[in-house]
Amino acid sequence: MPNRLAGTTSPYLLQHADNPVDWWPWEPDAFEEARRRDVPVLLSVGYSACHWCHVMAHESFEDEATAAYMNAHFVNIKVDREERPDVDAVYMEAVQAATGQGGWPMTVFLTADGEPFYFGTYFPPEPRHGMASFMQVLEGVEAAWSGRREEVAEVAGRIVRELAGRSLAHGGGGVPGEEELAQALLGLTREYDAKWGGFGGAPKFPQSMVVEFLLRHHARTGAEGALQMAADTCEAMARGGIYDQLGGGFARYSVDREWVVPHFEKMLYDNALLCRVYAHLWRATGSDLARRVALETADFMVRELRTVEGGFASALDADSDDGSGKHVEGAFYVWTPDQLRDVLGESDAAFAAQYFGVTDEGTFEEGASVLQLPQGGGVVDAGRVASVRQRLLAARDGRPRPGRDDKVVAAWNGLAIAALAETGAYFDRPDLVERATEAADLLVRLHLDDAARLARTSKDGRTGANAGVLEDYGDVAEGFLALAAVTGEGAWLEFAGFLLDIVLDQFVGESGTLFDTAHDAEQLIRRPQDPTDNATPSGWTAAAGALLSYAAHTGSEAHRTAAEGALGVVKALGPRAPRFVGWGLAVAEALLDGPREVAVVGPEGDERTVRLHRTALLGTAPGAVVATGAAGGGEFPLLADRPLVDGQAAAYVCRRFVCAAPTTEVGVLGGELGVSRADADDF
Repeated sequence: MPNRLAGTTSPYLLQHADNPVDWWPWEPDAFEEARRRDVPVLLSVGYSACHWCHVMAHESFEDEATAAYMNAHFVNIKVDREERPDVDAVYMEAVQAATGQGGWPMTVFLTADGEPFYFGTYFPPEPRHGMASFMQVLEGVEAAWSGRREEVAEVAGRIVRELAGRSLAHGGGGVPGEEELAQALLGLTREYDAKWGGFGGAPKFPQSMVVEFLLRHHARTGAEGALQMAADTCEAMARGGIYDQLGGGFARYSVDREWVVPHFEKMLYDNALLCRVYAHLWRATGSDLARRVALETADFMVRELRTVEGGFASALDADSDDGSGKHVEGAFYVWTPDQLRDVLGESDAAFAAQYFGVTDEGTFEEGASVLQLPQGGGVVDAGRVASVRQRLLAARDGRPRPGRDDKVVAAWNGLAIAALAETGAYFDRPDLVERATEAADLLVRLHLDDAARLARTSKDGRTGANAGVLEDYGDVAEGFLALAAVTGEGAWLEFAGFLLDIVLDQFVGESGTLFDTAHDAEQLIRRPQDPTDNATPSGWTAAAGALLSYAAHTGSEAHRTAAEGALGVVKALGPRAPRFVGWGLAVAEALLDGPREVAVVGPEGDERTVRLHRTALLGTAPGAVVATGAAGGGEFPLLADRPLVDGQAAAYVCRRFVCAAPTTEVGVLGGELGVSRADADDF
């Protein structure tokens, strides 16, 4: 019989709806039940594309004996971390503080008041590698609860007190300046992997926000080292196994420092951020590789992640059926020499094996290889490569596909909207701009209520019950602002303003600090507050960037002051831990540059208007905002009192609404905004 999760919308929770475990969703009634029965709560947190979450589910949660023990001695709560990032953040902080590490699945034992007293992540079904089995953990916790309750209460109380003392005081201490950004660049240089690209060792993550900072720093200062680190990292990732050489799109991270073997799950947020980074790299350098990867990644998102309603699904699983009924990580993506021969024949298989780095020994498991583009090899027949890729992709499409998490997360769709809008504008792909617009329409229609409050998720056209958190407001506003710049439709600027007013009203604390949840959100054992970027911009830095851009569009001092207050944390952390505030550093670059405000006025459809608008979008000036429309105002404040020049379309470049002389010449505008020589043909 299905448990209580059967009535939820989360794909992750629905994966556990038929477990023999009597799961509860996160709700007050679950804690009341624990209080009534006088038993602890077992909290299990994960997400649908999580490989080890699936492993623990198969090993333990589907086991009748284990489930019976859990049901008898605990109230069991299952949480999708992507739907409730606030719950995940609070208890992950406790896990990391207690054990020095974290991850998913996260397993936490709580009192009926939500106070944690024992922690872990994945537990195996039998003792392994020094780890206790899951049943041993369950029995130990039950024994402590029954026989040493005072000790449990003391531990829980101490943990809650320690967490409460961790509130951040950063903010309001000034904004990062030249010195802090130079120190951040120096720190990144020290952590840079000069041989393989990227930062740090294995496992190696894409660090898209750090790359964005490097591109902006180069644009503002001319620092060639910053551009070189960005370009070399992007090339290494694009040639590695972390990038899908057949279908486009990036896996979540590489398990090795050489980018050879990925953790195969594909997340919307990674692909949205990386699509935008590669488009910006092309904008700065004209790199053909960057152009190809940006477009292929955009096409991957549209092809594989777009939902019927027009939004974008959260993720594709790492695991899929290997053809024998067994779910195996990477089965959909890897190849053996024999599989190449079956599809391509002997001659083309040999060519493909050399081109994609497929070996007899394999680079993954059981003799299979992850496709890469190894360096070297001389001139390659592009037509033959295209034919081989097309045939391999068609054959791969016949394999059992990885599962898809179909929920639409507001924040990640905001990132996708920004990426698709800009990529479509740069490369004359109006279809991508249209897909971005449709996703934005979905967010307004399903996620945004009459009071401009955001819902975190939707699925199958049904709005989720969980409130949006700070990253939702910041990233959706960022997406709307990018869409406004590309389309010239001021309604998107207005929607961004609604969201950012909620940020000012509900998320800002004293001295410019920001909280991840609203003032009126559900109260947990502590209010989550994390300024550090992880796989996505933190809510803190996402909000700072959107607030700054909105202020540049409108001249609002309240929004600019809030952005500057939020950047105080970047001043504190940037020089010490630049990899963990990459987006914050990118926003700081925009602040130091102005950011510049570009107004393009002219008749709609006029050739000069179109060329000036495109040039403005191609400018590399960090965080520059762009408005286009008819002379004299309209929906964008930047257009007010901006007349045509000698009856022709013109562009105005301003800082803090103080403008240089307008120009009607594309080349002059490109020079002002740092448009690369790669685009000189447009002048």
